[in-house]
Amino acid sequence: MTHRVVITGMGVVTSLGTDLNTFWDNILAGKSGVSLIEAFDTADYTTKIAAEVKNFSAESFGVDKKTTRKMDRFVQFGAAASLMAIKDSGLEIGVNSDPERVGVSVGSGIGGLGTWEDQHTILMEKGPRRVSPFFIPMMIANMASGQISMLTGAKGPNTATVTACATGTHSIGDSFKMIQRGDADAMICGGAEATIRPIGMAGFCSMRAMSTRNDEPEKASRPFDVDRDGFVMGEGSGVLILESLEHAQKRGARIYAEIIGYGMSGDAFDMVEPDPDGAARCMSRAIKDAGIAPEEIGYVNAHGTSTPVGDKSETTALKKTFGEYAYKLAVSSTKSMTGHLLGAAGGVEAVILALSLRDGILPPTINLDNQDPELDLDYVPNVPRKADVSIALSNSFGFGGHNATIIMRKYDA
Repeated sequence: MTHRVVITGMGVVTSLGTDLNTFWDNILAGKSGVSLIEAFDTADYTTKIAAEVKNFSAESFGVDKKTTRKMDRFVQFGAAASLMAIKDSGLEIGVNSDPERVGVSVGSGIGGLGTWEDQHTILMEKGPRRVSPFFIPMMIANMASGQISMLTGAKGPNTATVTACATGTHSIGDSFKMIQRGDADAMICGGAEATIRPIGMAGFCSMRAMSTRNDEPEKASRPFDVDRDGFVMGEGSGVLILESLEHAQKRGARIYAEIIGYGMSGDAFDMVEPDPDGAARCMSRAIKDAGIAPEEIGYVNAHGTSTPVGDKSETTALKKTFGEYAYKLAVSSTKSMTGHLLGAAGGVEAVILALSLRDGILPPTINLDNQDPELDLDYVPNVPRKADVSIALSNSFGFGGHNATIIMRKYDA
């Protein structure tokens, strides 16, 4: 038996809000979460801006102080978003759900970069005996999933995907498939990332991948605009609660949207540069998996990183996938507001996709003041748009040629 899969809860930790309502209000207001970095001194950095989560405390979400001290920042983000999503869903593990049938899949593109950096400094300055015994379990990329299972009592499938910027979407898509084939009744899934650190920023600065529009942080992320000059780093987490429709209905859960399709592909092309053929294959596989015609899709939440090469490649991929219909599609990049959360991006953007379907409104691509003439699709510039869309798609593409696409449908009881 193949099970239908629905979204019953969501949680976000972002620079635009650490609760669902604030976050969604800021998205629809076209607000940028980008500002000058406060976490460390950026005097020697070419990029001095990012979408930081400020004044964050995992304890305010229900994680006790002792546990928090053993968590890297990315794990704290993932735990907070997961606890928020569970509360939002009304899922009570062990009460209205079997703990052995509830799983976790919250991945990270990079993992505990901050812990690694801090402990390496201790190693160099004080020697190996002063390195924390918690260094390894705090740093490894699977620990968001591990800690979330411990916090919630979820004893079902427990896994962690690492596919760079496709991580969050792969985590959701894989969880969708687990429930669809009957391996779990519910999954806590998404991504978490915390790379606004000296070493992380230095690496991306050396790649010349990030925007250097330091004098106008809120205008720096500008996907599809002729003046785009790179992505803006973000941090945080986006987590969904997925359930089989039967499980959700049995406990009377509120349903945001239904996931109906998932596609994956590999570029086999380049370590960093994307290949539009790979992205097109990924979207086509998701469409086939959903059992729909391409023309049934009304909105695409684009990967849209604001890099010169990436935005062009994705636009080409959309045209390869949809043909002439691509010009009738609404496409937007919410990274223009959130920045690029790397492994957490797909989780946050899945939340946006579900809310767009629920409310019948499409989020804008802000800072699209002078659209690149080579990029000639409808990118929903600058202001949200009311649209009664029934089916929508979200793309995530990662370094190494990892591609992931999910498709959602508006849920009608």
